[in-house]
Amino acid sequence: MGVTKKQVLTIAGSDSGGGAGIQADIKAMSACGVFAMSVITSITAQNTTEVVSIHDLPASIIEDQMNAVFSDFEVAAVKTGMLSSVEIVNLVSQKLILHQVKRLVVDPVMVSKSGHHLLQKDAVDLLKTKLIPLALLVTPNIYEAELLAGTTIRTLAEARQAAKTIHKLGCRYVLMKGGHLLERPGTDLLFDGRFFRMYPGEWIDTPHSHGTGCTYASAITAFIAKEKPLPEAIETAKTYLIQAIRHGLPLGHGHGPTDHFYFLPESSPV
Repeated sequence: MGVTKKQVLTIAGSDSGGGAGIQADIKAMSACGVFAMSVITSITAQNTTEVVSIHDLPASIIEDQMNAVFSDFEVAAVKTGMLSSVEIVNLVSQKLILHQVKRLVVDPVMVSKSGHHLLQKDAVDLLKTKLIPLALLVTPNIYEAELLAGTTIRTLAEARQAAKTIHKLGCRYVLMKGGHLLERPGTDLLFDGRFFRMYPGEWIDTPHSHGTGCTYASAITAFIAKEKPLPEAIETAKTYLIQAIRHGLPLGHGHGPTDHFYFLPESSPV
């Protein structure tokens, strides 16, 4: 009997365009060598140019999905993405506590690349008080970090200060994703409550970067599940992400998706 793959759960919204959300999570986790499972919180109608509409699923079906996964699989790690509403944030937080999830990566998805709000404003405070304190790692981009920390971030010094503020919410680590940082774009910062670790990265000038946040957090979660130490998991995930962005796909008429399986040949025998 072969070695069992680590089983990783993503709890997030869907993207009908396939570039972000649950679809990106499953692709990234699979590409990074784990078995991906999913709990869908919301269904979005979107493509590379816009989010057309959002439908939050009933709390009962979200709960049933979580119960079904946890009752049957050995969940090695969990990643959360779009949680949308107060009711969903509250439910997911309660279930994660119930199932004693230790390896939790919270990607605080708030706004889409096209500017559509994916987390209702009245749910932000609950995210900060209920979900983030459960997290091993929180992975905000600059805009999300500004909302969570209540500050403006343009420089590395401001990013460090915001990371300290977010860390006080109760998570063990904060990864400030620097893709939108004006000073040294592409540089990420990891804060453990005492020390910072910098992850330099190249800035790839491409419009085809839809789903990079989901992809990065999912890859990190996969490597955590495979029992890599967190700093190493982030470094490995960032290397993967950079290649996925470099091979971004010019699909659609807006921001095309990253190529999660860039390492596979374009065609293979059937």
